[in-house]
Amino acid sequence: MEIDQDKIDEAALALFYLTMHERCRAYKELDWKIIHRLAKKGLIDSPVGKAKSVVLTEQGVKQSEALFNKLFSK
Repeated sequence: MEIDQDKIDEAALALFYLTMHERCRAYKELDWKIIHRLAKKGLIDSPVGKAKSVVLTEQGVKQSEALFNKLFSK
């Protein structure tokens, strides 16, 4: 089976919306490969460090909310 990594990244970004706090921080308890792809896409700031959360960029926050509503709203 071939996996569409962009769809995985979209779902992960949508899930960040569930754990978002301080308007732009989300817990980074996802696969590191996904987190690094989101950083390369400019949706989160550098995930490297001791913090248990990542900072979503302005674009990342907007896309996170939009994808959450698209994928998980009734």
